[in-house]
Amino acid sequence: MSKKIVIINGHPNPNSFNFGIAAAYQEGAKLSGAEVRKITIADLVFDPNLKFGYQKRMELEPDLLQAWKDIKWADHLVWVHPVWWGGLPAITKGFIDRLFLPGMAFSYRENSVFWDKLLKGKTARIITTLDQPGWYYWLFFGKPSVNQLKKSTLQFCGISPVKTTYLGIIKTSDKKQREKWLHKINSLGRNLA
Repeated sequence: MSKKIVIINGHPNPNSFNFGIAAAYQEGAKLSGAEVRKITIADLVFDPNLKFGYQKRMELEPDLLQAWKDIKWADHLVWVHPVWWGGLPAITKGFIDRLFLPGMAFSYRENSVFWDKLLKGKTARIITTLDQPGWYYWLFFGKPSVNQLKKSTLQFCGISPVKTTYLGIIKTSDKKQREKWLHKINSLGRNLA
């Protein structure tokens, strides 16, 4: 049985290097026989603002319903996004806020500090682009976007393991460096990692 992969692209600009990264991973994964679906968050029509928190339900727009079907279908989620101000782009954070909801991604237990992780059995990889070396982001800033997505979202919902690939420094990279990164990402796809 082939592995089912969803690539979630969180960059709002279709001309960004992140789109090349997503395509390189997809190409590699397809070469290995995986079934691949893509979610390009910027193409979805939805309100990214969780207006009422968890106090009042917001109905999910059709694009979010389809994205959730794809996420539930997948064995492996590949998140591609840039780091902006140490975190995720606003549209990506809004996607998570609106979709990773109680009763869908996790469930609080009554009168308990514990919760049920409703996305167990899935794995993930985060591929993030930076305008600094990955080691610098980790050492001096504490990798806040990775902590948020990996620990506070994906692992919180039961997705494990979650691996991370840092690509940087993007702003000073040349064509040769970017091709080297794309080759690396294509290899990750071919290895279904």
